[in-house]
Amino acid sequence: MSLLELDDVKVHFPVKKGLFFDRTVGHVYAVDGVSLSVEAGQTYGLVGESGCGKTTLGRAVLRLVDITSGGVVFDGTDLAQLPNEEMRQRRQRLQMVFQDPLGSLNPRQNIESILAEGMAAHGIGAGAEERRERILDILARVGLPANSLSRYPHEFSGGQRQRIGIARALVLEPDVIICDEPVSALDVSIQAQVLNLLEELQESMGLTYLVIAHDLAVVRHISDVIGVMYLGSLVEEAPSDLLYAQPRHPYTRALMSAVPVPDPEVEDARERILLTGDLPSPANPPTGCRFHTRCPWKQEKLCATDRPALTDVGDGHRVACHYAAEIADGTITPAGERKAPAEAPA
Repeated sequence: MSLLELDDVKVHFPVKKGLFFDRTVGHVYAVDGVSLSVEAGQTYGLVGESGCGKTTLGRAVLRLVDITSGGVVFDGTDLAQLPNEEMRQRRQRLQMVFQDPLGSLNPRQNIESILAEGMAAHGIGAGAEERRERILDILARVGLPANSLSRYPHEFSGGQRQRIGIARALVLEPDVIICDEPVSALDVSIQAQVLNLLEELQESMGLTYLVIAHDLAVVRHISDVIGVMYLGSLVEEAPSDLLYAQPRHPYTRALMSAVPVPDPEVEDARERILLTGDLPSPANPPTGCRFHTRCPWKQEKLCATDRPALTDVGDGHRVACHYAAEIADGTITPAGERKAPAEAPA
């Protein structure tokens, strides 16, 4: 059974106009019908370019933004239907590590106060001394010294601040941690340390992760299952190795082709897929397939009018593309032309 399950989640932000901004003239379709599930102890990687709705989806799970419709079922309970006070209590088991480690930490509080605040709010620990012991244990787990307690966020490096953000989530003993671009603000050498730390903590504490990132190498390193988002929708989902070996959606294929390969011969020989045009506005998404305005393989009659459903093609691989099979076998070329199927031998 899935620990966390999203069912057709939509997050639409109203666009207001008028003298007092009291007139709704449209909506921004930040997340528009995402369904996915995360098993206990699993790492689900959510990848896509900036503006595709990844972060909004992660915040919607924690109800940090309002869910327009759909369900977010955590351990059998639909979080979208909970009253605010009950949702606040549930956040002990659902925590988030934010993208900007400095911006997410209160500069006026020392590290002990930052980590103890959530514990006090959720009634963890009998008193200040017990909470301090718990904080010291967590700091040791994330590789920070005990003398960090009295220091302030600006006194730490970027990697250390991200470890503090992870520690703040861990002190509440959560089941699920949503990591929003956990290493994008860090140097490459520090990125590997933080990713390895997340994996070690998952193994030792039985954590479940939803990792949001735009770096395909980061997602591949840490994820069991990967979902690819484009313009508010999930366009492909598969186990990590299968997605990298057999990307089926045109957008995923384009993303994979942009990842450099360390072998110069392989890099020179492989096909590079260049997308034309700009990312459409989420306030006015295209009809039909959201990707058809930039897709090299598009077939106008169907792609521009009918929105494809996320369909299971076997082995836990789901794709939202009308022509995924034809693209995979070469029946449709990257120029959008159709080739006659090869004749069977006599």
